[in-house]
Amino acid sequence: ASNGSREGAAGAWPRTPLAPGEVITAQSGAFERDPQESSTTDEELSRAGSPVSRGGSTTPDYGEKRLPQALIIGVKKGGTRALLEAIRAHPDVRAVGTEPHFFDRNYEKGLEWYRNVMPKTLEGQITMEKTPSYFVTNEAPRRIHSMAKDTKLIVVVRNPVTRAISDYTQTLSKKPEIPTFEVLAFKNRTLGLIDASWSAIRIGIYALHLENWLQYFPLSQILFVSGERLITDPAGEMAKVQDFLGLKRIVTEKHFYFNKTKGFPCLKKPEDSSAPRCLGKSKGRTHPKIDPDVIHRLRKFYKPFNVMFYQMTGQDFQWEQEESDK
Repeated sequence: ASNGSREGAAGAWPRTPLAPGEVITAQSGAFERDPQESSTTDEELSRAGSPVSRGGSTTPDYGEKRLPQALIIGVKKGGTRALLEAIRAHPDVRAVGTEPHFFDRNYEKGLEWYRNVMPKTLEGQITMEKTPSYFVTNEAPRRIHSMAKDTKLIVVVRNPVTRAISDYTQTLSKKPEIPTFEVLAFKNRTLGLIDASWSAIRIGIYALHLENWLQYFPLSQILFVSGERLITDPAGEMAKVQDFLGLKRIVTEKHFYFNKTKGFPCLKKPEDSSAPRCLGKSKGRTHPKIDPDVIHRLRKFYKPFNVMFYQMTGQDFQWEQEESDK
């Protein structure tokens, strides 16, 4: 597809139609699998549950495999990998390194398959996994609830405008032939109608997706982590995560060091003199320059949904303030 055209866009992105004037509810169109989301092979998953080498030492193969008691369920491009790496530094947490996609793509394989993907844990340790697409999967809340209704859920959220651009940037790195962000973002550019069926935009309508989760889980079982603060104050956000999981606050500022080149915090073991672990090459990609008018229209589009999300969660993520400073 040429950059100026929408042709071929449908192949690159799942699109779910929104009827004109439709009241947005969590049931309005299930998410299809986004081919751009990281997919994990069965072979990787079978390795995921076996002893892994972390920082040169192999994790001892003891304990038993258990279903996860806590899940990082979203959001894509929100900072879920950074959160997973940070929480794995806690001795009482064992997590799968790959994304199992059990509650969206692999559900028919059954709970025993899922349990087998998990690392072995001792009594008192917490088993975790992260699959960011769960947050936008209609069936996920019901399926997780039927596994264990006391499952703790963590959602890393980020300004939906920068999240959408980051999502597009990731796709662009794999499919350089896709249309421009501006072309994909609008149903009608002249009228300024945002295309909310494009997954890069739809994922950021957090209030819409949260409505679905709140039908199955109380707010007290869901922790919302700020993707922005995870970068500017990782220790502060990790204190909240550890409290939520009922863990001692072991991951602290001593675990983080700021990489000036990438602008990301890196993880280190305080007692370890080896090089800190930084996120991979795919993180911190330079975003393409987007037309400021498009950014402005996107902010206007998201604002009422952001306000609704703040009301639903009782947390103000200050995305509007952040934008007025620019």
